[in-house]
Amino acid sequence: MLAQQNDTLREGRDMTGGNGEGSEPQHTPDRPDAQAPEPAPPVGDGSEIPVGDASASPLGDASAAGDVSTDPVGGTSVPSPAEGAPAAPVGDGSELPVGDALAPSAGDASADRAEGASADPAGDGPESPEGDVSPDAVAASERLRPEDVPTTVLPKLAPPDSVVPVAEPPAPNPAQDASADPADDAPAPPVGGTPPNAVAASERLRPEDVPTTVLPKLTPPVDAVPPTESPAPNSAVPPATTPGPAPSPPVPDAAPAADVPGPDATRPRRRIVVGAIAGVVVAGAALYVADLAMSSDRVPRGVSVAGVDVGGMSHAAAETTLRAAIEPRAQQPVPVRAGDVTTEVVPAAAGLGVDWAATLDRAGSQPLNPITRLTSLFTHRDVGVAATRDEAALAAAVEGLRPRTDRAPVEGTVVFEGATPVAVSPRQGQVLDAAGAQDALAAGWAETGGVEVPVTLEPVTVTPTGVDRALRDVAAPAASADLVVTGRDGSKAVLGRDRVGTVLSFTPDGTGGLIPRFDPDAAIAVLAPQLAGTETKPKDASFRLSGGAPTVVPATVGEMVEWHKTLESLPAVLSGSGPRTVAAVYEPKQPELTTEAARKLGITEVIGEYTTGGFEYASGVNIRLAASEIDGALVKPGDTFSLNGYTGPRGAAQGYVESGIINNGRPGKAVGGGISQLATTLYNAAYFAGMEDAGHTEHSYYISRYPAAREATVFEGAIDLQFRNPGPTGVLIETIGTGSDITVRLWGTKRVEVESVAGDRYAHTSPNTVTLPKGPGCVPSGGAQGFTTSDTRIVTDHVTGQEISRHTRTVKYDPVPIVKCE
Repeated sequence: MLAQQNDTLREGRDMTGGNGEGSEPQHTPDRPDAQAPEPAPPVGDGSEIPVGDASASPLGDASAAGDVSTDPVGGTSVPSPAEGAPAAPVGDGSELPVGDALAPSAGDASADRAEGASADPAGDGPESPEGDVSPDAVAASERLRPEDVPTTVLPKLAPPDSVVPVAEPPAPNPAQDASADPADDAPAPPVGGTPPNAVAASERLRPEDVPTTVLPKLTPPVDAVPPTESPAPNSAVPPATTPGPAPSPPVPDAAPAADVPGPDATRPRRRIVVGAIAGVVVAGAALYVADLAMSSDRVPRGVSVAGVDVGGMSHAAAETTLRAAIEPRAQQPVPVRAGDVTTEVVPAAAGLGVDWAATLDRAGSQPLNPITRLTSLFTHRDVGVAATRDEAALAAAVEGLRPRTDRAPVEGTVVFEGATPVAVSPRQGQVLDAAGAQDALAAGWAETGGVEVPVTLEPVTVTPTGVDRALRDVAAPAASADLVVTGRDGSKAVLGRDRVGTVLSFTPDGTGGLIPRFDPDAAIAVLAPQLAGTETKPKDASFRLSGGAPTVVPATVGEMVEWHKTLESLPAVLSGSGPRTVAAVYEPKQPELTTEAARKLGITEVIGEYTTGGFEYASGVNIRLAASEIDGALVKPGDTFSLNGYTGPRGAAQGYVESGIINNGRPGKAVGGGISQLATTLYNAAYFAGMEDAGHTEHSYYISRYPAAREATVFEGAIDLQFRNPGPTGVLIETIGTGSDITVRLWGTKRVEVESVAGDRYAHTSPNTVTLPKGPGCVPSGGAQGFTTSDTRIVTDHVTGQEISRHTRTVKYDPVPIVKCE
């Protein structure tokens, strides 16, 4: 084994022999003619084995660690002289093969441990001062960097039985005094030679007795040029020391070999770990396959549908379980939340059901991922049902929710309940999202917690803070006391606390608050009647018809309360804390038609007149009453006159009586009947006065006392008679009623002449016979034919006679039915 190790050491390097003074032939341990070196003095006789010798120190001291260490693989050697011996120059041709001094078993152990053990290079011996280091050694060390220095493990030889232990240094040997250099006194053994003592020591060593220490593994230089870097710490040559008793070797930093198991010691442990892992994997795989095989046709573990647990069940069992739990829910009301409103829907009535095959598909198939299968033992997954839906029924059900879910936004404000102001909190409006609601109901109707459907919110601008501020600062003070307006002669008008709400209101200001709005017209409507007795109303100028000519009756100026000026301080008074009394402001009030303006109207002559008669008594009563109401009416230039508008209501309260009318094409009776004769008379007077027709309607069938196609009817609230004054002067209406006829005259300034040309009657139609029960509602009639006719109106200038306009109006009259009362 020792020879094999030495051969291995020499294969990786170029070996040269030499003793430092001259070259000698290289010696190899396997040559028979190799001369053995001079035997070293026996250990313990006072002489020390030279440090430069190839044999390991039998004491295992620092000299052993300082010998040349050769990597069995790399072949690089670095001399490191022991303490007390001169350092051999690095590169001087003298190589100290450590392998010749190592026991075979120890070398094997060192080789095995070199892979896993690491020693502190600095722990092998003290550093040498630069002055004692050989230049070649320095050069070699400079080529080494700490990161380039691998380590190898060499055996630390235990002393033989005959050697004094390290702990007991040998007695001083005269050969080791300060002047003696063992390296100079004894010739260096031939390269590859092994001292007898070293061989004997190595033969007494057993592998298990050999501790190890770690030395750096030196990497050969890349080139011959020495690098400029600083030498590696382990490459420095220690200085020579004065010979003396061998010091105790320093305790290496590396742990003893017994604490650092080699590859052979760790291999069983690795096999155990690998085997355990393999066993776990095989067992897990077996469990995985078994679990997958047993559950391949089942719903995955930890799965529920709409809250119903079906994990681990077969698909058939899962469907049976789900049907039993979910089908009844379709017939029960489901809570539906829409914003802040809750209502309900019955799923079956809304066209919702369950697609069981699709629902089970949602539950999923068995997962193949082993991690997923493992986590399913501790996790839970809920899926909803796959719903079937009748779109028409579902849409109708969603629309049926709107009365409950939809609402308009409510802005915050303050209202008054009598004399108490009440805050109205703002509330957002919302509108149901029909499409989203349908989808939400279809997706979640089977869940036990109900369904939330989407709504579109309509925001408000007023904040609750704005409402509170308006209530506190404006509304509450305004309703705290009555408002009093003082008039003439000690009169008063009072706006009570309970009427403040008719005057004060609030509107949003756009920034979250409220703006108070005071309605002066509403206040005037309450206050003005209370001071009306203190006012003098103005009177318009009028016309008196006497002596065959109209005369102007002068106007009267009034004195009225100017309410808008009076109430200018209303906002400050109502919102303040001072007195609630305001003095009324009186001002002169001019009439609408002054005396001067009346004289300028040019009302001097009759411009149109017409008379009709033949009415019955009751009709005469109504005709004369209505005529009195329009007598003296003034139509200013450009104004339009309305008969219904001027007379107002014509009911029993106004003195009208029941008389004949035409109702649905047949004769009938009603209060105010007969006014159509006044309308026909007024229409013809305006017709010949040159007024513009602003709207009139003929009777449905012809009445013989009226001119065909030149007559009119009226009905309160439905049919009116209107004409417009197109001239620059005013028109005054005069009516004269007797027991048998009615006359209407229009006064003004005559500007035109009017001619009426009646058309022929044609397209006659025969009447129908109608039989009605006898009673107040049946008016017998002999009937009359219907026909079509026309009237042409020709207008010419009063002064020049030049035609101004020509217009033809065609009218179709229905036949008067024959009415029999039986």
